[in-house]
Amino acid sequence: MSATFRSLHIRNYRIWAAGALVSNVGTWMQRVAQDWLVLQVLTAGSGVAVGITTGLQFLPMLLLGPYAGVVADRFDKRKLLMWTQGLSGLWGLVLGLLVVTQQAELWHVYALATLLGLTTAFDAPARQTFVAALVPPDHLGNAIGLNSASFNGARLIGPGVAGLLIAAFGTGPVFLINAVSFAATVVAVGCLRTSELHPFPAAQRGKGQVREGLRYVRRRPDVVVILVVIGTVGTLGMNYQLTTGLVATQVFDKGATEYGVLGSILAIGSLSGALLAARRDVPRLRLVFGAAGAFGVASLVAASMPTYTLFAISLIPVGLSSLTMMTAANTYVQSTTDPAMRGRVMALYMMIFMGGTPLGSPLIGVVGDVFGARWTIYVGGASALVAVAGAVVWVLRRDRLRIRYRLHEQPHLQVLHPDEGAAARDSLDAAGGRAARSAA
Repeated sequence: MSATFRSLHIRNYRIWAAGALVSNVGTWMQRVAQDWLVLQVLTAGSGVAVGITTGLQFLPMLLLGPYAGVVADRFDKRKLLMWTQGLSGLWGLVLGLLVVTQQAELWHVYALATLLGLTTAFDAPARQTFVAALVPPDHLGNAIGLNSASFNGARLIGPGVAGLLIAAFGTGPVFLINAVSFAATVVAVGCLRTSELHPFPAAQRGKGQVREGLRYVRRRPDVVVILVVIGTVGTLGMNYQLTTGLVATQVFDKGATEYGVLGSILAIGSLSGALLAARRDVPRLRLVFGAAGAFGVASLVAASMPTYTLFAISLIPVGLSSLTMMTAANTYVQSTTDPAMRGRVMALYMMIFMGGTPLGSPLIGVVGDVFGARWTIYVGGASALVAVAGAVVWVLRRDRLRIRYRLHEQPHLQVLHPDEGAAARDSLDAAGGRAARSAA
């Protein structure tokens, strides 16, 4: 088996990955259907209403993230995941029945999005860290990359299928299919061989566990700078369902099928980025920063495309760069974090990355309504570039570094420490390694 797929030779991981793929397809179908239901059925094309729906879905992550991390560190992740996945399926079932019976109103969508967000707040850190129990430590980076590949492989299938189903039958059946898809993860978790899991230390009951997690992260400047970058990009730059929906309908006058196709095309780049990331063991900080910068540039280019076809094609590098950034950041943080703190650290990571959506989505919706759909993408791309520039400047000043570029030398780009003379050293990576070792 190639290095890219080496984790799949482990039975428990194969079962988990199969169940997750089915569930992820349903999740992407629901995301498209939910936005389309709000944008075209329940409102007269209101980007603000879509932004509020997305914001309510991610608001619990922002409010409950640290506490959810404590739960993930203290309790059996298998049982926790079975509960959260089952409840997520229940919320999809309720919304599907409301739509099919023509009883759905906007407040129903808001309420169920909030309930799904509450469930996801506890599901996300448990799911993110559970992969460490499925594979040995030297496979962790590969397994995280394959998880991302599964999620984005589902994005290739889900939005396109959702668009076709919406065009033919409406949004109701899509929600019902998503409800059934969550059963795949519940069954997969139940079929795992517990004797072959790789458990890590559980946090002990006690006071101040949330503060302990925050103190741990505060002692890790490499993690802090990653959180700043992914938080900015996640809040303002990665509202794909909202931004592509507005551009498809308001700029290019397209329908549900074309909107779904955009999600699938975006996933081509995302899947490629995930598979490339799966080949790496522990990525470096410079990869996180470089991918975030590339995302900013690609987003600005995509927002400027004059036709639907060119816009769709330009989403491929957007997906590639964003997924490379996300996978590299996730792998770096998990692989350099004390196992007993991993749930809390990843909860904070998910809180900042996904929890910023309640703030960003309504804001981006207002930008779209006031300045036009293209500006929803311009704002995201520009914010990513500003965040990366700020992070690089901060690291350079903190470690008193200087950058040198020589066209006729190898390597061309060197980051030099004042105590090292002419010896090149990538201090962005070394600083992160030092911080990780000192925190361990």
